[in-house]
Amino acid sequence: MNIILTHEQADMDALASQLGAWLLYPDAIPLLPRNINRNGQRFLEQYGANLPYVSLMDLPRETIETVILVDTQSLITLKGMSKETRIVVYDHHPQRDDLNPEWECHLVSSGSNTSQMVARIRARGITLTSLQATILALGLYEDTGCFTYGSTTTEDLLAASFCLAQGADLDIVNRFLYPPLTSGQRKLFDRLLRNIHTYIIEDQTIMAAKADAMDVKDEISSVAHKLRDVLNPDALLLLVATRQGIRLVARSTSDRVNVAAIAESMGGGGHSRAASALVRPEGALNKAENLQFLDEQFAWMVAELGQHVKPAVNVKSIMSKDPLILSPDTSVQEAHRLMQRYGYEGYPVVEEGQVVGLLNRREVDRAINHGLALSVKSLMAAGEVKIAPDASLEMLQTLMAKTDWGQVPVVAPESGEIVGIVTRTDLLKTLGPVPDMPDQDEVAKQLAQIVPPARLALLRALAMEADKVNLPIFVVGGFVRDLLLGHPSLDDDIVVEGDAIFFANRLVDRYGGRVLTHHRFGTAKWLIQEIKENLHRSLGIADDIDLSDLPDSLDLITARTEFYEQPAALPTVESSSIKMDLHRRDFTINTLALRLDGEHFGKIHDYWGGLIDLRKGRIRVLHALSFVDDATRLLRAVRFEQRFGFQIEPRTLALMEESLPLLRRLTGARIQHEIALILAEPKAPEMLSRLDELGILHAIHPALPWDDAIHARLHQLDHLDIEPFWELPEGFDGLDRKQILSFLVWLGQLPETSLRSIASRLRCKSELLKLLIATSSIVQSLPAFANAPPSKVVRELENYPRTALFAAQLITENESFRGLVRQFVTRWAQVAPTVSGEDLRSLGLRPSPAFGRVLLALRNAWLDGEVQSVEGEQALLKKLLADETFNNH
Repeated sequence: MNIILTHEQADMDALASQLGAWLLYPDAIPLLPRNINRNGQRFLEQYGANLPYVSLMDLPRETIETVILVDTQSLITLKGMSKETRIVVYDHHPQRDDLNPEWECHLVSSGSNTSQMVARIRARGITLTSLQATILALGLYEDTGCFTYGSTTTEDLLAASFCLAQGADLDIVNRFLYPPLTSGQRKLFDRLLRNIHTYIIEDQTIMAAKADAMDVKDEISSVAHKLRDVLNPDALLLLVATRQGIRLVARSTSDRVNVAAIAESMGGGGHSRAASALVRPEGALNKAENLQFLDEQFAWMVAELGQHVKPAVNVKSIMSKDPLILSPDTSVQEAHRLMQRYGYEGYPVVEEGQVVGLLNRREVDRAINHGLALSVKSLMAAGEVKIAPDASLEMLQTLMAKTDWGQVPVVAPESGEIVGIVTRTDLLKTLGPVPDMPDQDEVAKQLAQIVPPARLALLRALAMEADKVNLPIFVVGGFVRDLLLGHPSLDDDIVVEGDAIFFANRLVDRYGGRVLTHHRFGTAKWLIQEIKENLHRSLGIADDIDLSDLPDSLDLITARTEFYEQPAALPTVESSSIKMDLHRRDFTINTLALRLDGEHFGKIHDYWGGLIDLRKGRIRVLHALSFVDDATRLLRAVRFEQRFGFQIEPRTLALMEESLPLLRRLTGARIQHEIALILAEPKAPEMLSRLDELGILHAIHPALPWDDAIHARLHQLDHLDIEPFWELPEGFDGLDRKQILSFLVWLGQLPETSLRSIASRLRCKSELLKLLIATSSIVQSLPAFANAPPSKVVRELENYPRTALFAAQLITENESFRGLVRQFVTRWAQVAPTVSGEDLRSLGLRPSPAFGRVLLALRNAWLDGEVQSVEGEQALLKKLLADETFNNH
């Protein structure tokens, strides 16, 4: 026999989970607990006859082979169970420390346990009756507060959608979600309301009340819900004396108050937003003794509240994870190498797992300057200074002032492991002015409004999959910046704080596609072009949604830090935290991250002041060596400044001026790539003008020109409708038409020698160089055509590419020259004699160079107006053929 169990005081989530388990295991018996809350009782009284639940008195006396435990991890013992009984758990509460490792567990972090049962029902294609769908919906709605609790996940919403599609009756759901209080519950409500105490801890409003409830037979959770709705605190704690003992009912609406931890300290449990406990006294107590016991428990609970409220900002939230550590025996030379490589100012010194000191950069530099061959032990500041991740900033500030340590190791109290390091700079940044962070819900709404539906569905699928394996994932950089500026982009690379390659393979297992990996950098490219139709179905995308909004691939990047072996070189990378990943980026406005997984969907992370700079319109580097690390940032700073109408702040401007010589170390290909990005921008003329103003163009190559005329031509190019008769190609070598024409109108007036020198520095491909030289040649030769006949113009221009001709007529300021080029393209290039080579052959002439001379002479005559009819052409032909000099030439 197989049975399905849940916890006592069963709510609708527990009963719905039992039904869900029965649908998945139809040979199992859902056994009702002895105590069910009033909602559940009322529902079963009305609909229980049509449901498969069995009471304990009706349970067959057979051997129990399997117990399926839902919405709890606590197992009661029943007759028929033995050591061989298999235990399968489906729960959404945090894993208990004493959970039997031999049990088969399916633990999720959704707001309702019913959601994981529905997900499995949906996956198996099981069809529900309307009543079954309704009770499952009741479990979902009740345990998520109608999807308003912070613990609600996308899985809960998907489950509700499925239930509604299967015929769930929302009128029934509404009737049983909000039952009126009974007479006894109303009395208890009044008692608790009269005894409410308010505690403000870490800016959180916690309300607690105690009362005698020994005369109340109904469950207390409905009273708690009603009080929470009336008072609206961050957390509500009710402690009541009942015949069974002192019962705690706790509710929270804040991530910072974990009522599960409060309940666990009193022998109970639950999840962070809803929990309960039952404290039984030792021995029998009379009423007076029971009320005294209630007072004692209440006083103890209140005294312990501070331990269960997270500070608004704690050490964990500002520390850098996984710091590098040194042993006392490390040489000063090795310590110096690490400091140069990673740039940290201090390193914890650890011996046998214990912090024994701190080595700072100042002492290392002194030792190196004096040529001392010492060990870390000789240079470190000795001491066992450390702090816990949950410590407040006040504690950190006091510790730093007391010890004068500017870098403090962060140690997990349970394991003693160093999990991070927090610096004086981290503290000062946090204690300084804090920008108003964008509201998480508002950002989520903004995403839904701006991001195309298919792309949004993909992001939500990634978020849900990451949440299942507790992987924090983020959209970073330009996407977040542009979202907050109201200029959405689809450049949504995903950063994984963990193993991106593992995550990519998991996505392939779940949805299909292929993965390309780069293990050195910890990156993966998920190729989904071939599975878009399958994604359309599995992501639940509506039929009328444009699937072209789905990318062909998605880049998944392991959060990493990087260092540079030498200036302007490509970086060496190592995996790291999201905080350090963002620190490697170019400017503060590009260090913003938007978290996607689980309850964090839409949360903005700003570790490096990007939000303030974005609001103030500032371009600022993160550190003084930014341009030394990568001199292409000189060009990028200007590109972002002009694109957004921002200002490069003074310190960054000074660093740019100092870094101009570093441009010589950059490869031409990298510089050309940055220039090509600038030429693709609508404000390219302003960007190049600013590069010239700052001396960057000259530092790249002294021959790079700039003046008002070039500015005007580039501006004109951006607002020009190109007529079809030009027949210009779309692009080549990764450059589009606008970029190619911009290169030509910018540089096309230079002499060939300068062009070849610039092209060599920028590593331009041969096709672009040929176009530049052709444009220059046309520009230089146009003045010679001032009074030339059309035949000469055609002879000179017919071998040039149309792209070069178009650019040249933009460069020249002489309207008549422009007219000549347009005449050539629109009329003269199409002029040809009516006589062909075959006609000459039919006249008895043998093929010879004379053919070409005859045909060219005929065309020139047409072009220059010497021939205006076929008869005239025939007359000229006879004359040419009769001209012995012409034929023998």
